[in-house]
Amino acid sequence: MLLAKSSFSNDRGFSLVETLVATTIMTVALASLAQLFLISTKANQSARITTNASVLAQQKMEQLRGLMWGFDIIGLPVSDTTSDLTVVPEQPQGGPGLTPSPDGSLQNNVDGYVDFLDGRGQSLGSGSVAPPNTVYVRRWSVEPLPTNPNNTLILQVLVFRNSDRGDADAGNVARLPEEARLVSVKTRKMK
Repeated sequence: MLLAKSSFSNDRGFSLVETLVATTIMTVALASLAQLFLISTKANQSARITTNASVLAQQKMEQLRGLMWGFDIIGLPVSDTTSDLTVVPEQPQGGPGLTPSPDGSLQNNVDGYVDFLDGRGQSLGSGSVAPPNTVYVRRWSVEPLPTNPNNTLILQVLVFRNSDRGDADAGNVARLPEEARLVSVKTRKMK
């Protein structure tokens, strides 16, 4: 009997205080984990948007860099000033090609230097107003280099989600989060 009584006295459960402390610690840990999950989900979404914008900017830069800008066989300058890059596939006629863009083509939607894209990156056309279903706006500029305007161009591409950019378009165009901006130089070379 004595033996049985001592074995019962060693069996004790958790007290109410211990249970409340453990529950509080578990609740705080789960709340922190949920907050971390929310933050990581937002960061992943932002990274996806930035990656899409970067890919779309790179596509346009490759189109611009692929246009003719060189010299012919006798050394005369040859330039593509007619390709339309606002449609897919690009057309050899109907656009400005590598003609210098008007001032403000990165700040405003200038026909011939902007195209509107849906969520899959498919072109919805060009113009000064974004059509319905526009997710991304892609603007570009072609500027002669001031120190060598006849042989060197500065190419810029800006891609952003179709939303109000606030003061980012005023004056010097700024790159905001979730946007892509590429700058490149194209120079005529003798072969």
